[in-house]
Amino acid sequence: MLPSPQPSTPDTAPASGLRPTNPPLTDLAELAARIGARVELVPSGPPHGREPVGVSGVELRAQAVRSGDLFAALPGAHTHGAEFVATALEAGAAAVFTDDAGLASIAARLAAAESVAPVAVLVHPDPRRVLGEVSATIYGHPSEQMQVIGITGTSGKTTTSYLIEAGLAAAGRSIGLVGTIETRVEGHRVPSALTTPEAPQLHALFAAMLERGIDTVVMEVSSHALALGRVDGVRFAIGAFTNLSQDHLDFHKDFDDYFSAKSRLFAADSTVTAERAVICVDDQWGMRMAEIARGAHPDRPEAVTTVSTRDTADWTAGPAEAERSGNQVFTLTGPSGASREVSIRLPGDYNVANAALAVAVCVAAGADADAVLTGLAEVDVPGRVQRVERGQDFLAVVDYAHKPAALEAVIATLRGRTEGRIAVVVGAGGDRDSGKRVLMGEAGARGADLLVITDDNPRTEDPAAIRAALVAGAQAVPATESGEVREIGERGEAIAAAVRWARPGDVVLVAGKGHETGQEIHGVKYPFDDREVLGEAIDRIVSEGGPAHGGNA
Repeated sequence: MLPSPQPSTPDTAPASGLRPTNPPLTDLAELAARIGARVELVPSGPPHGREPVGVSGVELRAQAVRSGDLFAALPGAHTHGAEFVATALEAGAAAVFTDDAGLASIAARLAAAESVAPVAVLVHPDPRRVLGEVSATIYGHPSEQMQVIGITGTSGKTTTSYLIEAGLAAAGRSIGLVGTIETRVEGHRVPSALTTPEAPQLHALFAAMLERGIDTVVMEVSSHALALGRVDGVRFAIGAFTNLSQDHLDFHKDFDDYFSAKSRLFAADSTVTAERAVICVDDQWGMRMAEIARGAHPDRPEAVTTVSTRDTADWTAGPAEAERSGNQVFTLTGPSGASREVSIRLPGDYNVANAALAVAVCVAAGADADAVLTGLAEVDVPGRVQRVERGQDFLAVVDYAHKPAALEAVIATLRGRTEGRIAVVVGAGGDRDSGKRVLMGEAGARGADLLVITDDNPRTEDPAAIRAALVAGAQAVPATESGEVREIGERGEAIAAAVRWARPGDVVLVAGKGHETGQEIHGVKYPFDDREVLGEAIDRIVSEGGPAHGGNA
């Protein structure tokens, strides 16, 4: 019999994320048989006649290993994880998971050490490919015991996930949320470093959620997560698709590769195909994705649901009307032909599509539509068309739009809500898709009366070179179709310039970073929150003499 595992440290270890307090103990030999691996004992050969080895967690980072963990020592772009085996063992790793190259490295390192106890090593020819299954097995396959809803697409994932969370909570579900802005477990917030955590952290998080009584998880699923296998081992009850536009072409070789990564959530030949699909078909990519999903469920037409704000679909949203409160109201007609009035606090046609998709997902999950609509009506999303109110006489908004299509959409939304002018402050991130920078500058110049090009997160790149690409895009727009363009590198100064420019009835949009609270420059993340900086700039103008208006910057 295997000894009982010691409880993991609950909730408080940011290095490795949220974990269950009472994880099961998994026999290493049984795990090896499940994934087609072998177990070696280093340095003394196969573990014949020895006590069985059990593991109660799995971790990729040696410095985050806890007692009883399986340390996943995987090959990387520059180093092999096996180089850090000593750190993992000192931290209490019960065994190591690696490939043959890692095994050789571990054997050499342990042979050079003195008085080292033999270490059980789980060896697989491609450990990264099966890491999701390994993680799911170690944590007891928690996604199979909850209803997991995955949302993918270029824009709208975060907003749609918040809407679904609110709708299902109003319908009586116990909800977990995994997203860009935050991870929530029954009201407890856990910061998210990635849109989707690595497989070990994700399955540990699911197990912790299950332990706390969560029955439904709503999560954003990025193209990186799908392509890199971060969601492998997850059973998705529902997969939702928002839309597709240019993004992440620094990672994907071309647009078709980007689409192909997204399609893993719906395709028949994928290991993470959702049991049901809910797809917005407002663009050609959505229509293609719906066909892929139908191909995965040829005998279950009810498994694929379509949503549209433009054409005929299972769920169709009518044109929205703005209310004096700032809410927008639209009619949503479902598969039965019944129509309901939907009210949301979020502006923009794209948020009509997000809300319609959210309702369709909630109903597919088994929730009552009327209860869902009650929940949707109260949703605000941090950093998504978020107003900053400091007593000024113009509209100030922060939005996460950091892609050309998203920037165009939010400018168009704000244009429809004002008779005044619009100032846009925007940049582009470094070490990311450089092809979209010119397009961002072009979109800003066409849509704004004043475009202030500034720094976003330059990361390791030269900020001036990034700004130059945006300026080139802006200058390519004919003068008759463009507003004024300025370049101000320091983001705080750029925001202040837009505020000083604004007159009563105008709009100041600070785009690109949304909810983010830092600015990364040459490997250092400095505190910077667009919402706070914009508010402080407005405060300075207000303090100089009443309602904020300038027009002389």
